Amino acid sequence: MPLVIPCVDIQTGRAVRLFEGDPQRETVYFDSPLEAALHWTGLGASLLHLVDLDAATGRGENRAIIYEIARALGDLSVPVEVGGGVRSTESARELLEGGVRRVVVGTAAVRSPELVGELLSRYGPERIVVSVDARGMDVAVHGWAEGSGVRVEEVLSRLAQSGLETLIFTDVSRDGTLRGLDRELMGQVRALWTNTLIVGGGVANSDDIALLDELNIEGAIVGRAIYEGTLPYPLPS
Repeated sequence: MPLVIPCVDIQTGRAVRLFEGDPQRETVYFDSPLEAALHWTGLGASLLHLVDLDAATGRGENRAIIYEIARALGDLSVPVEVGGGVRSTESARELLEGGVRRVVVGTAAVRSPELVGELLSRYGPERIVVSVDARGMDVAVHGWAEGSGVRVEEVLSRLAQSGLETLIFTDVSRDGTLRGLDRELMGQVRALWTNTLIVGGGVANSDDIALLDELNIEGAIVGRAIYEGTLPYPLPS
């Protein structure tokens, strides 16, 4: 069974979900991101995915909240991974030393690919994850606000050569929409990436989990579907 990883997106100190990554189209699910994190942990989450949306878009940061969540979940032996604005070795180091289990590199993996190799060499593939966000097969950067002019296959080839183990692939055009996964796109990415693949963007219900299973995709980061109950969490055994 593919792993469903609950996502807590943090914007201006609250737990939200964005529609197609647009900061102006947010739905607030919890005023306290810590409350959101404890909610999913209480339901059995074995890993939590946090995104600092303000850091991703350069409008600020939510580090104090992230460290609070990492400490609280660390006491429960539940690891957290964090993405959003990780664009330097210093930023990654601060998060890892602050109790975060894994850091997720996004834009920097495209703009400064040497950073991924440096982080993998320093911390190992078990603590460094790369998130490739795309519209179709065109990579998006800076909180999904910009196109990069780079194709997914080019980035994935480079990442495989760097020694990366875990890839997160997000279909920006479907994220937060409950439209379901794009079967063709997910199949393309699975064919390109033979290591651990975690996907996101549009997961709506159990049909999407069945598709992941069919394509041998290891897991999905899920937000709106579990917040609104269109996908039961935890999954029925």
